[in-house]
Amino acid sequence: MAEQVTTQSPGNIWKVLVKPGDAVKEGDVLFIMEVMKMEFPHEAPRAGTVTAVYIAEGQENVDGDIVAVEID
Repeated sequence: MAEQVTTQSPGNIWKVLVKPGDAVKEGDVLFIMEVMKMEFPHEAPRAGTVTAVYIAEGQENVDGDIVAVEID
């Protein structure tokens, strides 16, 4: 079953470090958000393969608690 990684708060997507098909380990940084001039990395909760990325680098005004990445 796919694991969904959500944004933790509203902000801008500063960097996306994965794409569909990438293998990740638990703790790998998937993407980095800019929130109030601070960088917040979002990590993989478990090892697996990225099946979908729903955000884009440079995307602005992203809501909190939206699905950003799926890992299978």
